[in-house]
Amino acid sequence: MRTAYKARAYPDPEQATLLRRTFGCVRVVWNKTLADRQRRYTTEQKSTSYKDTDAALSEWKKTEELAFLGEVSSVPLQQTLRHQHAAFQSFFKGVAKYPRFKNRHSRQSAHYTRSAFRIKPDGLWLAKTTAPMKVAWSWPDIDLATLDPTMVIVSREADGRWFVTFAVDTTDPAPPPEAPGADAEGIEQPRQTTFEGGTQALPCPRCPP
Repeated sequence: MRTAYKARAYPDPEQATLLRRTFGCVRVVWNKTLADRQRRYTTEQKSTSYKDTDAALSEWKKTEELAFLGEVSSVPLQQTLRHQHAAFQSFFKGVAKYPRFKNRHSRQSAHYTRSAFRIKPDGLWLAKTTAPMKVAWSWPDIDLATLDPTMVIVSREADGRWFVTFAVDTTDPAPPPEAPGADAEGIEQPRQTTFEGGTQALPCPRCPP
């Protein structure tokens, strides 16, 4: 099970610039991958695997036109490829709509896995940054410094607000305990409850009279 903690974020000007550039690169990778995938299927009737898109991304970074993709963390770009691959799997299973192209006017986001962020006592450090990003943590009973998220998602809404979502994997809750007084066959027996003057048997609500 996964628990998500979404908090307001306040990047400094340098961080905001880097994140906007990262969002732009994520958008370019998503849209170019989607266009190439559609073109390949139309002209060759072949599907595109995640391995194919990963190899293409590596080649794009070597070109003069797309060399800027190497200026940001590679993790959000890799996650974009994974998300698109998963989106197509969901589409072919009939549980999601066909993936669409992204534009710069909607919500923007970048996904960072553990290799691309650190949570230290002074805050959240993202790959390629030189200072921790300020986060408005709103859970006083949980120490952010001890949180162990598997992924951090930085997003910017269309109205300009910034957020950070910490995705934490937790164990599934234990099954509820067996009902008091239940026997091996699931038939409730008379239960005992304690009052000030001693004990009294409570009638079994499912037992025959």
